[in-house]
Amino acid sequence: MTGRIWVVVLLVISGLCAAQEPVSVNPQASSESESTDNEASPLTELGTEYQNSIELLRNRFRIDYKVDEITMVFFREYGSAPVVLVRPDGSKIFQSQVEGDDIFWYDADTYDMISIKNPVPGPWQAVGRILPGSRVMVLSDIQLHADKLPSIIFSGEILKSTAYLTNDGKPIDYNEFRDVVELTIELISTNNPNYDNFGANDQLIATFEDNGRGMDEAPLDGTFTGQFNLSVPPGEWKPIFRVTTPMFTREQENPPILLYPNPIKLDVELDGGGDRYHKLLIDTDRELVDIESLLIDGKIRFPNGDMQNFSLTEPSNDVREHLIVAYEEGVFRVKLTAYGTTSEGRDFILDVPEYTFLAEAPEPEVVDPMLEETPTADDGQTAVPDTSMDLDSDIGIADSTAEPEVSDEMDDSTIMMLIIGVNGTIVVIGLLVVTGVMVKRKMARKKSLSPSTPPASAEGAGDEKKRGSMLSKLIGMFKKSG
Repeated sequence: MTGRIWVVVLLVISGLCAAQEPVSVNPQASSESESTDNEASPLTELGTEYQNSIELLRNRFRIDYKVDEITMVFFREYGSAPVVLVRPDGSKIFQSQVEGDDIFWYDADTYDMISIKNPVPGPWQAVGRILPGSRVMVLSDIQLHADKLPSIIFSGEILKSTAYLTNDGKPIDYNEFRDVVELTIELISTNNPNYDNFGANDQLIATFEDNGRGMDEAPLDGTFTGQFNLSVPPGEWKPIFRVTTPMFTREQENPPILLYPNPIKLDVELDGGGDRYHKLLIDTDRELVDIESLLIDGKIRFPNGDMQNFSLTEPSNDVREHLIVAYEEGVFRVKLTAYGTTSEGRDFILDVPEYTFLAEAPEPEVVDPMLEETPTADDGQTAVPDTSMDLDSDIGIADSTAEPEVSDEMDDSTIMMLIIGVNGTIVVIGLLVVTGVMVKRKMARKKSLSPSTPPASAEGAGDEKKRGSMLSKLIGMFKKSG
């Protein structure tokens, strides 16, 4: 196993800008002067394989005298301590002792990134648990090359895109390099007042990764995969491809793209599917989407919280229909994922915004008996029931026929009058009984106080009998009224 180091170097020759400043990169731009300077690398590996197998002689490299600034990356074992740099004169540089503006040191769990201005020319050495098999690499122009975004792209679309890195036009195939850089795509609104995204914030839509997760096909294969979830407002956007390291940032700005609105159109016909069924209608913008290719995978949430999944997979040129059970009133929620092909022949996966509708229960019909119309005759006059009977008919039958029909139902006013009448009768009877008892007691008290009083005359007895008879008639009248 060789003891070579993998040193990633960003060189800034005299007259060029500092590496730490963000620079806008054109992927087609490559100056002849840069290619000429890179032909003779200012950083070279020292020692043979035998020498690098010796602890004291391994991990050595030479920095050329033309270098004004150098950025090196040392990959080491996970969680190990930062490396120690040894200058040509034998003095050491520790990460914990770095001070001033001439040296910038960034350490992570798996690597150290060190930037040195005006480094001392000559042989240097790195001491630490550096990964075996590492190599020296000089970075002159890092660029991100991503798949071109399609011309027809929708808001809410889920899109896969792949990208790779190049250094001076050559692909970077070092797997560990993915830990050093972050690859992203950001959409910036053009602030065109003719579109819905006027004044919208910048949107980070994808981060490229090479870890074998999500839509990435294989880990550490040098191909970075980004998954777009374009849940952003439709309109005109400017894509920004960005490569970021702890030391510097590179950006690539592409021409503006037009993000179309979500093409799926939803509607519902309440009770449109027959008895106790709602009909869900699904259509699309047929100028942008091939309707025959449209497939639907959906989920319905009922007002009581129940869930129902459904799929529509039959190809057709007609509007897609799905019946929803309408056994309950309230808010229904519909969530769809659409699969189809654009008018240009590109397959897409689309996350459709949630669609809701309200189903109200029918109001019960209340019929007031007092408002029912009496059947009328043909001449417009109120029809009078025919109570006449045949002279030859039986008297018993005639009597039963002549009896008026009594409705079992009574309106509220009739019931109220009946209750008032009954209660009033009870009160009057109670008052008369109390009055009679009091009069009777008073008369008995008078008799007890005057025993010598002669018996009542026949005339007085007749008057008392007459008053009792009148009282009995009055009480009988109220009883009859009740």
